[in-house]
Amino acid sequence: MVKNFYKNKKVLVTGATGFKGAWLCYWLNILGAKVFGVGYNPNKNKNLFYSLKLDKKIKLKLLDIRDKNKINKFIISNKPQIIFHLAAQPLILESYKKPYLTYTVNSIGTLNVLESVRQTKSVRSLICVTSDKCYESNYSTKGFKEDDRLGGKDPYSGSKASAEIMINSYQESFYRSKKCGLASARAGNVIGGGDWSENRLIPDSIRALTSKKKMSVRNPNSTRPWQHVLEVLNGYINLAMNLKKNKKLHGHAFNFGPGKKNYKVIEVLKKMNFFWEKINWHLKKNKNFFENTLLNLDTRKSSKILKWKCKLSFSSSIKMTVDWYRNYSMNKNRKSKILKKSVDQIKNFEVLK
Repeated sequence: MVKNFYKNKKVLVTGATGFKGAWLCYWLNILGAKVFGVGYNPNKNKNLFYSLKLDKKIKLKLLDIRDKNKINKFIISNKPQIIFHLAAQPLILESYKKPYLTYTVNSIGTLNVLESVRQTKSVRSLICVTSDKCYESNYSTKGFKEDDRLGGKDPYSGSKASAEIMINSYQESFYRSKKCGLASARAGNVIGGGDWSENRLIPDSIRALTSKKKMSVRNPNSTRPWQHVLEVLNGYINLAMNLKKNKKLHGHAFNFGPGKKNYKVIEVLKKMNFFWEKINWHLKKNKNFFENTLLNLDTRKSSKILKWKCKLSFSSSIKMTVDWYRNYSMNKNRKSKILKKSVDQIKNFEVLK
């Protein structure tokens, strides 16, 4: 059903050279879509986009999402039918160092996409990806629901909350009268092979393992909605399809998370120890900035309306992630092996119930 929907569809992915963007582009390519991407110029030596040989599979335009004229020209000239807006500055620590950049990329970048789509007739589904951190911190063990208050004590969270407000405003002001379905997607902490970001638990762990050095851990007891990247992308892919078929979903926000059971940072490290080897780490608390230590998402809406659910257990998600990186470390100069592992993980995921 999903494959039939995407076959020969023109699909644009912003943030195509990022971790989630690259996985999404590759999966859409497998589904038969004609994929276009915009993104920054990544490091060719260690980047999932090039590991998956996406430079030979999709049409990529290197541009800054903050450049209104260029993004507008690209969207209007290529006439995509579906857009997944993933372009972002995705790191909390970086947002403290570069707050202005974070707000302009995450908020104004979203505004540029909304404005460009408003001026084109080709787009039928627009998915704007924000974050589970768009909610106001309340330290509740109950999961955030889509209608909970938005907020953000750090620049990253604030930028995502402001993007959500823009999305809602454009829906009410302009998109109600358009044939394009608009929705926002809020996901938890996404893991999986091919993420090489700084100051993220999994990539930092892999670097510590392969270099035999100690890694720094900020909050070992912080709870996060950990989930494999394919779980989240499966939600995005299904949401875009449902938007096209059901106008009642236009303007809605949807959470995509692992459900009731979340895990601490220290539990992730222990699982990685089990599937690979012991990770040496030391505590390095950051006292100069706020970081939420308790995050949980209520996904009943996505489950009920989209029939979406997590297919992988916490343990399986960690194992898949470790398997990808181990395969990469053994085949750094053999992209065909890395490519095959990625394809196999997507195909194995697709058949799971």
